[in-house]
Amino acid sequence: MNIPRTLWNLLGLKRNERLSPAKLQSIQQKKLRRLLRYAWEHSPYYREAFEKAGITAETLDTAPLSAFPTMDKAALLEHFDRLVTVPDLRQAELRRFDAHNTTDRRPFLGKYHLVHSSGSTGEPGYFVYDEAAWGTMLLGILRGALWGMTMPQILRLLAERPRILYIAATDGRYGGAMVVGDGVDGVGASQRYLDIKTPLSQWVQEVKEYRPNFIIGYPSAIKILAELAQRGEVSLSVLRVVSCGEPLGASLRKFLEDALYAQVINFYGASESLALGVEGDPAEGILLFDDLNIIEQGPDGLYLTCLYNFVQPLIRYKLTDHISTEEPSGRYPFSRAVGLLGRNEDVLWFEDGEGHREFLHPLAIEGFCIPGLLDYQFCQTGPAAFQMMAETAPGANREAILHEMHRQMGSILLEKGLSYLTFSIRFVEEIRPDPATGKKRLILTLPQGERRNVG
Repeated sequence: MNIPRTLWNLLGLKRNERLSPAKLQSIQQKKLRRLLRYAWEHSPYYREAFEKAGITAETLDTAPLSAFPTMDKAALLEHFDRLVTVPDLRQAELRRFDAHNTTDRRPFLGKYHLVHSSGSTGEPGYFVYDEAAWGTMLLGILRGALWGMTMPQILRLLAERPRILYIAATDGRYGGAMVVGDGVDGVGASQRYLDIKTPLSQWVQEVKEYRPNFIIGYPSAIKILAELAQRGEVSLSVLRVVSCGEPLGASLRKFLEDALYAQVINFYGASESLALGVEGDPAEGILLFDDLNIIEQGPDGLYLTCLYNFVQPLIRYKLTDHISTEEPSGRYPFSRAVGLLGRNEDVLWFEDGEGHREFLHPLAIEGFCIPGLLDYQFCQTGPAAFQMMAETAPGANREAILHEMHRQMGSILLEKGLSYLTFSIRFVEEIRPDPATGKKRLILTLPQGERRNVG
């Protein structure tokens, strides 16, 4: 990327922070009408869906967004080839490309950036960005990561060549790993990835060697790094922390700020649109980037319209996050998000017979994709043991599923240095959502005294 051009474009995006809510909404509506018109003209799926909803060429520019049909992940998977607006994108080809190029950032056909969702089971959904959409999204990421800084402050920071450490799942085409790499390239900083499947001893070695001063990653993973710093196992001098990929609670935010002596920025994104919003000040809440997306509060959840992706338009796409939205208030023209943002899981901690502790992060074990396996959960049953509950499709070959689950889980534990763990797999009829949140938990936490009684 061209660094001066990136910074110039970032300045242009930051100017939207000073607009009035009415002016920002006007810009948002112009982008929306352009997107709707483009989808009508270039996507067979959307044209057909719009017509079925009573939308005509004459009403594209006047019908309220609520009049347009919604869609979800199942519809995206089913109609992918007819939804995209270019002829050289086919879902089957993307799957083959992803299977053979999992860990690099190389674009598909040299021009399409591919991000896959990290759903617990089943086929992943693919979200595709061309160079224009990818560049716009990266500017949104940079604006969020550097939130609250003026352009002179940003220039001074970048002149010092920040050493950025990204702690998360990095072994696939996950959005965070993809954008951190390209975003860092765009501003000329240095970077290093630290995968959550890496043994803790290697964390210590990597951090001592690299001496990062800018931390980005899952808050639960950054917490582990902060605890290492508190115990004196690593020495850190951190300018800023950017939390992403998981919800960030108030208590964890304060812990990170106190332990790392740094400002914490809470970034909100999803595979469907990697730049959704940011929280710099907890009192202001999470501000949604209304200049890049429209997020509607529906009776059954949230719906996203991504305003900058014309290759794979997502119009009123149902998100799985549980939040509420509020009108703009305060010093920024952006609407606000309140409530739980996405999944928040516990980290599994284990201990060998010699007192050494090691963790297993849930997002490192979230990628099982086995035919017939519908869902699964983890339950820690002892200091060196856990159980997996598995839900299968009717008539599925449970013996084959059992074998593949053992194989994949064994490989993950070997890579993490946790081969000493014992685990069992138990088939259940159904894995039900948590009644408090409506979302299925990946990890069940039992009271300490009950762990020995799990069989």
